[in-house]
Amino acid sequence: MIPVLVLVGIVVLVGLWAAGVYNKLVALRNRYQNAFAQIDVQLKRRYDLIPNLVETAKGYLKHERETLEAVITARNQAVSGLQNAAAHPGQPQAMQQLAGAEAGLSGALGRLFALAESYPDLKANRTMESLMEELTSTENKISFSRQGYNDAATAYNIGRESFPANLFAGSFGFGPAQLWEIDAPEQREAIQVSF
Repeated sequence: MIPVLVLVGIVVLVGLWAAGVYNKLVALRNRYQNAFAQIDVQLKRRYDLIPNLVETAKGYLKHERETLEAVITARNQAVSGLQNAAAHPGQPQAMQQLAGAEAGLSGALGRLFALAESYPDLKANRTMESLMEELTSTENKISFSRQGYNDAATAYNIGRESFPANLFAGSFGFGPAQLWEIDAPEQREAIQVSF
């Protein structure tokens, strides 16, 4: 009878230990998914500001249609990348697609801002100035949100790769979370807004 009780006790302890490991991984995964949701909020705000910015600039930049269309195209690609990444936060392909789309959008916005510098009337427009300030503020929030996401994804990856969780992580469906990394050096530069 005693050996059976000891065996049952060991099974219960192992079960509780496994449940603790599982719960820790769930908490870490939820933290990085929440951190991605914060990026999602800021990127949506950014995407909502861009059409207003383009509409304001249209009247002044009549001869620069190609640049305005490039910004809208890049914005639409970034929205698509965000939707895919939001459906699968942390998955490598989704995060790489989003990072690539964001790089394209940053480049298009940089060209728009450089072009806007050569139009004094546009620079003096209060609506344009207000939109630029909001966009600058949003860019800062995006940076902080990305940092928070990378911190949470790193904590999750450490948790799932550490012993003893690594023994169970794969079988419980806890795959690695992709960090939001910048591959190209030009992507590391912040969008310059100087109005």
